[in-house]
Amino acid sequence: MSFQTEFDFELPKGYIDENGTLHRKGTMRLATAADEILPMRDPRVQQNPGYLTIILLSRVIIKLGDLRAIDTKVIEKLFTADLTFLQDYYQRINELETPNIRVVCPKCEHEFETEINFI
Repeated sequence: MSFQTEFDFELPKGYIDENGTLHRKGTMRLATAADEILPMRDPRVQQNPGYLTIILLSRVIIKLGDLRAIDTKVIEKLFTADLTFLQDYYQRINELETPNIRVVCPKCEHEFETEINFI
């Protein structure tokens, strides 16, 4: 069994770059302790605690369309629906434990446990 650390997503609206290209598909990695702690030192976060989300997402989104880099400027330009989607996605992949359920095969009646994957 492998441990998944990267998760693909598709933005509901998408990011439009300076050339007018729409970027919707991306990848987010699991956050580390440093991802959550280091942005707290940033003056932008100290002046406006809401900016923490912008920095945090710029650290954990490792791919968005064909963009070479994802920085705070990219996250700042996301549509509100996409920002809300990414905040929710971050919470789901970083805080929820994957629940296991007991299943019985209807044909052979073999019982086993399996994970429920909501993503």
